[in-house]
This record gives sequence, structure tokens and C-alpha cells, in this order.
Amino acid sequence: MRHGKKFNHLGRTADHRRAMLANMAISLIMHKRITTTLAKAKALKKYVEPLITRSKDDSTNSRRVVFSYLQNKEALKELFGVVAQKVGDRPGGYTRVIKLGARPGDGADIAFIELVDFDENMAKAPKAEKKTRRSRKSAAPKAEAPAAEEAPAAEAPKAEEAPVEEAPKAEEAPAAEAPAEEAKAE
Repeated sequence: MRHGKKFNHLGRTADHRRAMLANMAISLIMHKRITTTLAKAKALKKYVEPLITRSKDDSTNSRRVVFSYLQNKEALKELFGVVAQKVGDRPGGYTRVIKLGARPGDGADIAFIELVDFDENMAKAPKAEKKTRRSRKSAAPKAEAPAAEEAPAAEAPKAEEAPVEEAPKAEEAPAAEAPAEEAKAE
């Protein structure tokens, strides 16, 4: 039974799985995007993200630890050079898995996995979508909000002006009546 065993064995022995993930990680680092099955992409994400985190600290020990996983000098140079500079300020989530559908031959779910900071088109597309969504949502409240704001603003000065205008009239009337009453009394 496999109780408590959380990672996907991918139908391979431990050595075969380790070699396959290392080769896929090298390809991902060198090409920035690879297409594979969904299960392998998810397993690769768990495998490669700690290595990318390790590459942020460019020390001899970090290089040796990552080299023990990858066994490829060119990939190591790329990871500690170009990739580490791009992901230096990112706290995690260095890869993205996007589903592509089923493979025609055997129906396996296909996906591509890519390094997030290296896809310029993907970085620009969500921003454009958010702006269009916001404009649609905010168009209705903006139309209602100015009408609601204008009405109280128009009523408020009238309410303030009315007592101010009435107060001098009230003061003038008794003052005008008082001398007239005094004249009548005399």
C-alpha cells in the first residue's frame, strides 16, 4: 500500500525517475519551456523549484548541491547566471504548468511547463484582460456614482444657503418692526 507517499512515482523505478526528472529539468532550464504529460510536468515542478531557489544564493555549496541533481555544467551556468538574475526578487512560483488537452495517440493529458519570468507574451496578456474586466465592471458603478454624488452635492448647498438666507430676513424683520413699534408706542 502507498499510505503517506505523496509524490508521483510515474510508473518508473527510483533511478529511472531521478534520471528522467534531471533530464527534464536541464531541458527546462536551457529552453525555458518544454511540452510533456501533465503528470510529468507536475512532478518536474516539485523537482526544479527548490533548485531554482537554491540558485539565488550563488555560493560554492549551492552550486555543488544543484550539480549533484543536474550533472550538467551548461545548465548550471544558465541556472546560476540568467535564470537566477530574473527570479532574484520572486519569492517562489518560478514555473507555470498550462494544460494543452489530450494527446491523439493515447489520450494522455498534455501540458507545457515554463519558467514564469521568461515568457513575455504571457506576462502581458493577463494585464490586458484585467483592464478590460475592470472597465466593464467599473463602467456601471461610475455611471451611478456621479449621479448619486451630484444629487447630494446639489442639495447640500441649497440646504446650507437656505438657512443663511432666511436668517438675515428673520433678523431684519424684527429690527424693522421694533423701531416701528417704538414709534407707535410714543
